Amino acid sequence: MMEPLKENISSHQYFIFSGFSELGALKSFISIPFLILFFVSLFANSLLIYVVISQRSLHSPMYILISCLSFVDMCLPLILIPNLLLNILFNASGISLSSCLVQMFFVHFSGTCQSTLLLWMALDRYFAICRPLSYHDHMSLPRFLQFVIPLLVRDVVMIVTVVILAGKVLYCFSNVINHCVCEHMALVELGCGSTAINSLVGLLGVFLVTVFDFLCITASYIIIFRSVMRSGKSSAKALHTCVTHIIVIVISLTFVLTAFLSYRIRNSLPNAGRLSVSILYLFLPSCFNPIIYGIRTTEIRKHIWRTLSSRTL
Repeated sequence: MMEPLKENISSHQYFIFSGFSELGALKSFISIPFLILFFVSLFANSLLIYVVISQRSLHSPMYILISCLSFVDMCLPLILIPNLLLNILFNASGISLSSCLVQMFFVHFSGTCQSTLLLWMALDRYFAICRPLSYHDHMSLPRFLQFVIPLLVRDVVMIVTVVILAGKVLYCFSNVINHCVCEHMALVELGCGSTAINSLVGLLGVFLVTVFDFLCITASYIIIFRSVMRSGKSSAKALHTCVTHIIVIVISLTFVLTAFLSYRIRNSLPNAGRLSVSILYLFLPSCFNPIIYGIRTTEIRKHIWRTLSSRTL
């Protein structure tokens, strides 16, 4: 009996971000840490990408993958921080549904790309340490694309499915998004009627992308460490690189889990605190990752120091 009435329900096509609105005049001060994060991320990632591109000695799969991760890390602040600052400083808090869905795609696609790149890095270290004689065969472009393309297709299909389903939801209750960015569940929770399929597909995406990648990464490093323990000290340099990757993975997972828990205990946290956590988990890895690789990777560190020294002379 209720089904025909859906045809007469109007769905909101314009939304307003309400993030940090309860801070009042203090809201503008929130822009300071975001501006700092934005410039640190932009500078650190740009410098790392420039060093890898400009130095022929760094034109190997491992360093190319690190520069790709830096590129993805740099894209997310470029996509979100300008709009976030316009919202905080000038109350430009409106966004159309289509723009919100586009933003949602890039936010979540960037996240899946980060996870997938960390998996490719683990595979690169696996072939370098456990299959050194066939490393160049496995990491040649045609063979490497066999690993790259299926995972990229998986990422695109999952995110496009999530975005399309979010676009089909009827938003008839409210058009106020309790966030500063178009995050999937922050938008979908405004829908009227059942959004179980959206939650299910979102959860499926977490398992098919994040959990699957994490399990493959864990298996790769377990095999790598077993191989290193058997070979003794000869693989100490390669193990050092693996530890650097693991540090990046642990930091990323820590931010993700913190943001996840902040949503589950949302009633125990101030809204501004929960929003800060959910936003920082998107941006902090983009600041930490290039710094970690710049400090711990000897070849990158030497070239960065030379580049900065030549610019100051």
